Amino acid sequence: MLLAAAQRGAKVNIIVYKEVTQALTRKYLSPTLPNYLHSLLPGHTDPVTRTLSGLGLAAIFKSLEYQEAENPLIAPPVPVSSSHTKHALEDLHPNICVFRHPDHLPDRTTFESSFVSSLRNLSLNAATVSKLPGDALKAVYGMNDDVILYWAHHEKLCIVDSKIAFMGGLDLCYGRWDTNQHPIADAHPGNLDEIVFPGQDFNNARIMDFSDVVHWENNKLDRKESSRMGWSDISISLRGPVVKDLREHFVDRWNFIYNEKYDVRQDTRYSRLSLMQNPFSSQSRGNESSQTGDNSGFGFHASHHGRHHRVHDLKERFEDRLEQGMQEVQDQYLGGGEEGGISCQVVRSCSKWSHNVPTEHSVANAYISIIENSQHFVYIENQFFITATSNAQHPVRNKIGGAIVERILRAARAGQKYKVIVLMPAIPAFAGDLKDEASLGTRAIMEFQYNSINRGGHSIMESIAKAGFEPTDYIRFYNLRNYDRINASASMREAEQKSGVDYETARRQHDVNVDLTGYLAQGAPGDYNGSSQFYQRYQQAASTISDRKGLGNNRWDTVSECYMLGGQDIRTVPWDEGDLTEMDAFVLIADDRIVVCGSANLNDRSQLGDHDSEIALIIEDPTPLDSYMNGRPWEASKFAATLRRQLFRKHLGLIPSQDMEWPDPNFEPIGVPNIYDFGSAEDLAVADPLSDKFLNFWNGRAKQNTEAFGKIFHPVPHDDVRTWKDYDAFYERFFHEADQEVEGKEGTKVPAKYRWGHVVAENFSPGEQGVREMKDLLSTVKGTLVEMPLLFLIKEDIAKEGLSLNAFTEVIYT
Repeated sequence: MLLAAAQRGAKVNIIVYKEVTQALTRKYLSPTLPNYLHSLLPGHTDPVTRTLSGLGLAAIFKSLEYQEAENPLIAPPVPVSSSHTKHALEDLHPNICVFRHPDHLPDRTTFESSFVSSLRNLSLNAATVSKLPGDALKAVYGMNDDVILYWAHHEKLCIVDSKIAFMGGLDLCYGRWDTNQHPIADAHPGNLDEIVFPGQDFNNARIMDFSDVVHWENNKLDRKESSRMGWSDISISLRGPVVKDLREHFVDRWNFIYNEKYDVRQDTRYSRLSLMQNPFSSQSRGNESSQTGDNSGFGFHASHHGRHHRVHDLKERFEDRLEQGMQEVQDQYLGGGEEGGISCQVVRSCSKWSHNVPTEHSVANAYISIIENSQHFVYIENQFFITATSNAQHPVRNKIGGAIVERILRAARAGQKYKVIVLMPAIPAFAGDLKDEASLGTRAIMEFQYNSINRGGHSIMESIAKAGFEPTDYIRFYNLRNYDRINASASMREAEQKSGVDYETARRQHDVNVDLTGYLAQGAPGDYNGSSQFYQRYQQAASTISDRKGLGNNRWDTVSECYMLGGQDIRTVPWDEGDLTEMDAFVLIADDRIVVCGSANLNDRSQLGDHDSEIALIIEDPTPLDSYMNGRPWEASKFAATLRRQLFRKHLGLIPSQDMEWPDPNFEPIGVPNIYDFGSAEDLAVADPLSDKFLNFWNGRAKQNTEAFGKIFHPVPHDDVRTWKDYDAFYERFFHEADQEVEGKEGTKVPAKYRWGHVVAENFSPGEQGVREMKDLLSTVKGTLVEMPLLFLIKEDIAKEGLSLNAFTEVIYT
C-alpha cells in the first residue's frame, strides 16, 4: 500500500523508534569517553593525580565493559530491527523516507559535537574523581538529558493526506492484527491457504519473543503445539481540525530529527517538512523548517532549533502565518476542513530528547484531572498499571494512583456510590517461566504493579483501607483470558501420512511464498514459484481427506466463536484429540462522557514526559445519549458511552465473533458510520455501569470464567499461588521439564507432563468421559473477562534486588 501511494506521487514520511542494540560502554565511548574526561582535568593538576585519575577512569570503563559482557542490560538477540524497516521501505521507492530515532550510539561527528559538549560542565579534580562511577554510569547507560538509552518513541500515529488520521495503541508490527474474539489457533490441516497469520505474524510473546525479524517468514513457534497471543487494542480514526494538530506534531518532530541527524548527510531524499503546505505531498517545500504558530490544541510552547540553532526571522514567521491562514480558509470552503462537532484535545508526553521541547506531561495531567472531576465512575484499560499514591513509593513518581485514592475517599466519606474498573493483562507480555532468572524484568514490573494496587504499605487499596473503607466496594481489577482448540487432529495426521510431509514443513514453505498482506507473492493462490514441493504435496493430500465433522474442512480450525454471542455451544463441537490454550489498549472513560485514548501506558515511562514519547486525545462528544447511572436517568455522550458499552460487551461475550471475510461498516475508517444495536438486550445489559444488576453480572462472569480457566489450564498468576512453593505445586510440576535426564539419553531432560497452556488432563476422568467433563466446564466460559489474582505470590519478594535490579536499574521497569 505504501508503494502504491508512492507510485501515485505521494510522499511517505515515516519515523520509527531506533532500538538499542548494545550498551554505550562499547564502540565510541570506550576509550573515547574516558580519554575525554581525563582531558578535563585542570592544567595545574599534579602528575600523580593525573596518572591516578587516568588509571581510575580506565579501570571504571573496563569494569563496565566486563559487567556488560557478563550481565548485559541489553541481551541479544534484539527482537526488533528498525534498520530492516528503514531499508526495506526506502528500497521500494524514492518517495518513501524513513527516519530512525534516537541515536543511542552516535557517529563520531555527532558524538564529538553533541555528546562531548554535554559533558563540559563536569569538573574533575582529585576529590571528584573518586565519585565518578555514578556519573559515568548515568552517562553510559543513558540516564542524563542528552543520552537516551532506555526511553523510546512509543506513540502510534498515521496521517493520510493531512485529512485523515489514525492514532491510539495499535502497533504497526507483526502479530497485532486481530478480531474481537481473538482467535489464537491457526492450524489448518485441510488447506494451508486458510492461514491467517503467516510467518512471524503468528507470535506468542509469553512463549518466545520475535527473532530474526529481518526474515519475517522464519517462525520457530510450532503451530501444532502452541497458540498465538491475542491482543485487545484500541485505535481511533479521525478527520477535521484535530488532524491539523496531529500533523503539526509530526512535522515538528520530523524537522527536529532532520536538523539533529539528517541535515548533515546532504541526502536529497531527505528534507524538512513545511507545516503550511501538505507535508505528505511530493510538492512540499523541501528546504524550509516549520514554525508552529499558536500551537492550538497542544498546550505547549514549541521551539525549533536547526543544527546551528537557526531561528526564523520576523518576515519568515509572518509569511508562514499568512500561508497557514490561507490554507485554513481553503480547507474550510473547498472541502478540506469538515467540522465533526466533537471536541478533541491533543495531549502528549515529550521532552528535549524526543521532541526538542521542554518536558511536557499533559497526558498525566489529563488522567489526573479527569479522575479528580469524575462524578460516578472511571473505566481504565491499559497494558500496565504502575503508579504512586504519595512520594513514599520511590522510584515511582506519577501520582495517578493518588488521584484515584483521593476521588474514592471523597465519595466514600460523602456516602456516594463510585466505581473504578481497571482492566489490564494478567502478566507482562515477555517470554519465559516466571521463576527463571531471565524473567527478572517481568517479575520487576509485576512487583511494581502489585505495589501500586494492594501491597507495599502505600498502595491504592491499602490507602483506602487505612481510611476505614472496603477497597473492593470502590475499585476492582480484571484481566483478559481466552481459549482455543489447535486442530492438530487425525485429519492433519492423515494429510501428513498421505503426503509424507510434516504439516509444519509445508506451512513454512507456504509462508515463504506469502507476502505480508496475506497474498501469495507470485501468482494466484496455489501458484507457487521456486521451491514449493512440500507445500504442493501436502495440499494435494489434504484435498482428499474426509471432513471429519468439520475438522478436515476448516470449519473448526478455531473454536473462538464459542464464547461469543451466538457462537456454537462448545459441547457440540467435534473433538479429536485437540488441545486448548489461552490470551493478552490505552483508554480511560469517565462517566460515559469523556474519553482519553492514545498510546500512553499507565506507568512512569509513559506519564512523566521525559521518558517514552506518547500522544493521546481527550474526546468530548456533545451529542447527547439518554442513558442511566445507578438506576437514574443520565445524559451521556454518544461517543464515550458507545465505546464503553462496546468494550464491555466484547469482554463479556455479548457481541458476535467477527468474520474477516465478511467485513461490516465497523471495519471501515471514518466516513462510514459505525453501526450499534441500541436497545438490544445485550446493549441494555451494560448500559448502566453503576447499577447493582450490571455489577453483579460483570463480577459473576469474571469469577465464573476465572474458576473454569483455573481448573482446566492451571494458569499463572493465580490466587492459589501465594509462595514459590505453591508455584511449584500449581504450575511447575505440570509444565516444567524435570531436572533429571532421560535414562540412556545424556543431556536430554525428562519433558514436562503437559505443554505450556494446555489442558491439565489429570483434573478430569480418563478418556471420553474426561473430554465431556472438560467441555462442560469450558461451556461456562463466556467472553474473556477474568478476575485479576491480587494474592499471587503475596508472601514473596517477587523481584529480589541484586546486581540486575537495584536503585539504578529499577527506573527502567517503572
